Amino acid sequence: MFNSIKLYTDQKIDRDDLLKGLNKFGYQVNDFVAQEGDCSHRGGIVDVFPAGFEEPVRIELSDDKIRTIRSFSLLSSDVTTEHRMVIILPRKTQRAASSRMLFYGVGEKVPVDSFVDITEGDHVVHVDHGIGIYNGIRKVKEKSSSKDYFVIEYAGGDALYVPADEIHLIQKYISFYKRSPKLSKLGTRTWQRIKDKTKRIATSYAMDLLSIQAARLKSKGFAFSKDTDWQSQMEEDFPYKDTIDQAKASEEVKLDMEELKPMDRLLCGDVGYGKTEVALRAAFKAVMDDKQVVILVPTTILAEQHNNTFCERMKSFPVNIQMLSRFKTRSQQKKILDDVKQGAVDILIGTHRLLSDDIEFKDLGLVIIDEEQRFGVKAKEKLKKLRLLVDVLTMTATPIPRTLYISIMGARDMSAKNTPPPDRLPIKTTIAEYSDRLLKEAISREVARKGQVYFVNNRIKGIEKIAQRLQDLLGEGVSIAVAHGRMASKELEHIMLEFIKGNIDVLVSTTIIESGIDIPNANTIIINRADQFGLADLYQLRGRVGRFRQKAYALFLVPKKYPLTSIAKRRLSAVRRFTDLGSGFKIAMEDLQIRGAGNILGTQQHGYIAAVGFDLYCRLLREVITEHTTKK
Repeated sequence: MFNSIKLYTDQKIDRDDLLKGLNKFGYQVNDFVAQEGDCSHRGGIVDVFPAGFEEPVRIELSDDKIRTIRSFSLLSSDVTTEHRMVIILPRKTQRAASSRMLFYGVGEKVPVDSFVDITEGDHVVHVDHGIGIYNGIRKVKEKSSSKDYFVIEYAGGDALYVPADEIHLIQKYISFYKRSPKLSKLGTRTWQRIKDKTKRIATSYAMDLLSIQAARLKSKGFAFSKDTDWQSQMEEDFPYKDTIDQAKASEEVKLDMEELKPMDRLLCGDVGYGKTEVALRAAFKAVMDDKQVVILVPTTILAEQHNNTFCERMKSFPVNIQMLSRFKTRSQQKKILDDVKQGAVDILIGTHRLLSDDIEFKDLGLVIIDEEQRFGVKAKEKLKKLRLLVDVLTMTATPIPRTLYISIMGARDMSAKNTPPPDRLPIKTTIAEYSDRLLKEAISREVARKGQVYFVNNRIKGIEKIAQRLQDLLGEGVSIAVAHGRMASKELEHIMLEFIKGNIDVLVSTTIIESGIDIPNANTIIINRADQFGLADLYQLRGRVGRFRQKAYALFLVPKKYPLTSIAKRRLSAVRRFTDLGSGFKIAMEDLQIRGAGNILGTQQHGYIAAVGFDLYCRLLREVITEHTTKK
């Protein structure tokens, strides 16, 4: 039995057979689709909300043939993306036999299929024949009928015709190397030898992953109590309606906390998708059992915002929340540390400073990490040790490849938040050469509708001159201020508060605004020298706007008549393509390909991943894990 339904344009398929297949995969037929796992039909149109997708998909059939496959918005029903192919995963997944090990068998989990489309010219991997180039779909006449075949070109110009019913054997080739892979040669044993060797290496790596899990399972953590009445009351005070994913993620986190083994869960959700509320509920649950909570964030500004959010949401309850940052004086910091040691502080919020050796907790029960990839090596090593001792919840919008990979393989539990909050709109993204006219137009448009603007410049040097240039361009009627990490604490705090209050029209800043700054009235962001930013950074920065009901704009500026590097072009192209709500996973996968070789899974794994591709490597590794856990 196939572990996915793969559909492509011009494919012959009976509508009723498709609906039966979806039903077998656990999809519920309704009048219309509203959430993941729904499907509906009317005439020759089948709508389905596939597992792991950000948006539902509309399949239009005519004469038992698929004419179009399109993603569409739940809010407006507008088409957002055209697809040549779509892969639908089972809604009802079954855990491997040894479910306590938390590994899945084949079938703020298929590895890649949900997040990438295969287009002509892409390198692909056929499980049995190796790496080739996808050359599209060909119709081949067979007696009185014709049949669709996927054509893959191999070394020496040989072509393999793959029948449509064997599409599950094809995957997109993804590696960490920038160079193109070597094409396999048909009719030799070379590919099978490469697969066998890769599986042997994967076995060694699998044992490492299993040992991490075994250590966690042996560790005796703290089993938190069931929800209290206060927990229910606090959650009911949330001023917005939970999305389906938000409610599900919150329940998954709380159930983990109630188990004896230490929680290690990754919460993936796009910027503005309500990860903070999930973390807040987990923190409150820990405090209800007299445990202390640490919330680690990458920037002081974000610490300030989290502190405000947590204090506001828990103001009706006797919870002592403190923030440790450079905004506090030395005497204030000393008082907070003393109170933490005595157990008087319930929730402590701050940056990596909270991992210092001089901080002692009376009874730490939960660590919440916001955007772990932003922390340094030393901080990550300390966090690795904490995972064996206390419950850990990690939140991210764009998981780094290693984090995503480990979660996919099951070494860390993962909750994905793919459903956007109600009334959220995609951000209109433009990439253009620097122009005073364009700048004035973009800023004036936002200010005219009583909105605010971020202008991001990656370097502190020269940032004051940029602010002055904007002031000259826009006139004194537009208020402009500068914010960066080297400013005096009180000055920076004052500027940020003034911007939050709406007293500043344009904030010229460095990337200190990248994570977590939540200002509903700021709905235009302009990024200067966007070619110098990483893909995840660009995506995070764009997420600072469009967080509520206003139409938002992102303008990425590149220098005039300046040749961009190939990597910069790919990053900018990706961020322009992935404008749909909830594209964080796609960005992470694209980033994985753009980065090239980095120390993501260790140097030994890199060579073998390049040999067979990321997806097949994951499948081989998962086979090993499933075999091992089933034997046990």
